[in-house]
Amino acid sequence: MSDRIDQVFAALSDGTRRAILTMLLEDDMAVTDVAEPFEMSLAAISKHLTILTKAGLISQEKRGRVKWCKLEPEAMREAIVWIESFGQLKALNYDAFEAYLDQELGQNDA
Repeated sequence: MSDRIDQVFAALSDGTRRAILTMLLEDDMAVTDVAEPFEMSLAAISKHLTILTKAGLISQEKRGRVKWCKLEPEAMREAIVWIESFGQLKALNYDAFEAYLDQELGQNDA
């Protein structure tokens, strides 16, 4: 496996980072908005964002004084291809995936 796919899997191994990616499915977000639902410091969130950025899963852009985060789903392609190469996995159940996302987003609102 390439270093890039290792970085993607390492980034995805943390629940906070997966929650951040789920939030970014909706739209680009300011760093402060990303941090809001989490009970941790902005510095801790910034470390998670740095890991996601290094893995290519998000990009960050400064717009004025605000730093924005954007999901970069193409970065997951190599990992998806690797997982699918096992051929034993069923096709993605979009209803189950949508239910999972609803649950994850609902938990972040609490």
